[in-house]
Amino acid sequence: MKKIKLLLTVILPAFSLLQAYSLKVNVDNLKNSKGVVQVAIYNKDGSIPDKTYTKFYKKKTAKIANKKAYVVFNNLPKGIYAVNVFHDENSNGKIDRGFFLPKEGLGFSNFKSITIANKPNFKKASFLLNRDSKVDVKVIYF
Repeated sequence: MKKIKLLLTVILPAFSLLQAYSLKVNVDNLKNSKGVVQVAIYNKDGSIPDKTYTKFYKKKTAKIANKKAYVVFNNLPKGIYAVNVFHDENSNGKIDRGFFLPKEGLGFSNFKSITIANKPNFKKASFLLNRDSKVDVKVIYF
């Protein structure tokens, strides 16, 4: 009986930490195939918006082909995540802005539009990752 208790209290929780999942992020319908797509994932409340891309958990860059791109994040622990996508048309690594709005496209998980009344934040963009998953993100051009 002591061995079973040891198994339940020590080994099983340690095993659950070993579980890892993959997240595929698809981006379709880009306005062109110029530049790259930057995909950042977040796992903390308050991390979005992230105008300077410093609060992310992991980040990858993808080449664009036929106005589409995708990235896969592997070995992610179970948790709450949000995705931010940025179409970096000139590949300079930063969001170029006009007077007020971004000149390049942005997208977030769970968002079909971005407005003054519908600003992105972690809570609205987040989802539970508890299995291998795929997320489609719409890029919005202003």
